[in-house]
Amino acid sequence: MTTKRDFYEVLGVNKDASATEIKKAYRSMALKYHPDKNKSQEAVEKFKEISESYEVLSNPQKKKQYDQFGHAAFNPSSGFRGAGQQAHRQGPFTYSYSSPSNASNFGGFTDPFEIFESFFSGGGSPFRAARIPRYGLTIDFMEAVKGVEKNIIHQGKEYKIKIPPGADDGTRIRFNEFFVSVEVRTHQIFQREGYDIFINHEITFTKAALGDNISVPTIDEKDIKLKVRPGTQPNTLIRLKGKGMPHLRGSGRGDQYIRLIVNVPERLTREQKQILKKFDTLF
Repeated sequence: MTTKRDFYEVLGVNKDASATEIKKAYRSMALKYHPDKNKSQEAVEKFKEISESYEVLSNPQKKKQYDQFGHAAFNPSSGFRGAGQQAHRQGPFTYSYSSPSNASNFGGFTDPFEIFESFFSGGGSPFRAARIPRYGLTIDFMEAVKGVEKNIIHQGKEYKIKIPPGADDGTRIRFNEFFVSVEVRTHQIFQREGYDIFINHEITFTKAALGDNISVPTIDEKDIKLKVRPGTQPNTLIRLKGKGMPHLRGSGRGDQYIRLIVNVPERLTREQKQILKKFDTLF
């Protein structure tokens, strides 16, 4: 049995590499070994290895699992994935595959090379029998949270399609006769990382020191009251379990994190300065 190489080694990056560095390394190696461009015998296996590595390292949750447990985190026998229909993320796109009964002759994938059409131009893949029309669709952030129905005109006929909750930038959904590639607009408050949601919440210096009760928004459009503990430090994260994005395929949700930003006043009165100086002498 062949031993899997370290995913960081495959992409040629260090374990402390940023998301931008990982993405840059992936694109460079994918261009080098993409079978449409590289006709060597090793290109197909290299390309699969590169894609698998990026699938994990580009996803904050999967990367965290890999850093902790290595390849064992994604062993099918460990219960991380179910059998039958499954979904994966390759590069900035999502693709799906199922059991070999309706799969192509490329390791069970239903045409993994189609996802690279945004990176490469010209020349058809020898693994692809026919191209399927695809359409780009931009949706709002909250539409990605809740799911939404949209109309698509295909070959003069109008289709009503349903985008499921949890869709992200690059999510590709196949309908009977075409693909739809989703782009999600950014939100003024909520920031998404995988299925987790992050927001910044400012508190005053005194509230951080003394503690306070705050109210924060959630993607459920209901504010939640939280208690800030006395002595809270800047950039403290508060976790709201199960309050993140719905999982695109499967049950459950990510988490929401509130990052507490301590607002230090830029200007103080003479009296305030004296109080702080006196306070400082107590330590």
